[in-house]
Amino acid sequence: QVQMVETGGGSVQAGGSLRLPCAASGYIFSSYSMAWFRQAPGKEREGVALIDIYGGTSYADSVKGRFTISRDNAKSTLYLDMNNLKREDTAMYYCAAGPGWVFGLEEHRYNYWGQGTQVTVSS
Repeated sequence: QVQMVETGGGSVQAGGSLRLPCAASGYIFSSYSMAWFRQAPGKEREGVALIDIYGGTSYADSVKGRFTISRDNAKSTLYLDMNNLKREDTAMYYCAAGPGWVFGLEEHRYNYWGQGTQVTVSS
């Protein structure tokens, strides 16, 4: 049974930092490319960052230089380090897994999803 559990969300002031872990189980974590998506109220879900099975990364322009995605295959855990948070980063954050080498932030490329963790940034 595949499980992906995001934690680490919360409320933070603008300029602050958060780390979001996503613990995965039920599949071979190292064989899947991983990504973070987010959905703000009233908006469509958007891709934030991805890390492929070789460790290659890609980021949405809105988070480049502020967010860092990483993975620990030994712990089957994905991370998103978020620094210099802005109000517009407020959203529900989801981790997602796609089989093999995936290098795109289109939702259809990912077949396993977590339930999400809320991040709220206040000024």
